[in-house]
Amino acid sequence: MLFMVIERFKNRDAGPAYQRFRERGRMLPAGLNYLNSWVEPNYDRCFQLMSCDSPELFQEWISHWDDLVHFEIIPVLSSQEASERVDKLNRK
Repeated sequence: MLFMVIERFKNRDAGPAYQRFRERGRMLPAGLNYLNSWVEPNYDRCFQLMSCDSPELFQEWISHWDDLVHFEIIPVLSSQEASERVDKLNRK
């Protein structure tokens, strides 16, 4: 399953999160996979595309970062998968 993770840096300060990342890496549990990310130019938010079969893995990962970042985890579909699902619904 794919997930869009929206991170909002606490106090609108990305510096501490980037410092921890440089020191410790992403600290992902096995089975939670980072795919790509994008950051707003003003550093207010980071958008990460991640995948996993067990959404419960997010809790372990978040526990390493929740003092610096607010998280929103959203299940998403690829555009191709969404199109295929809509096509199936329209054929019924």
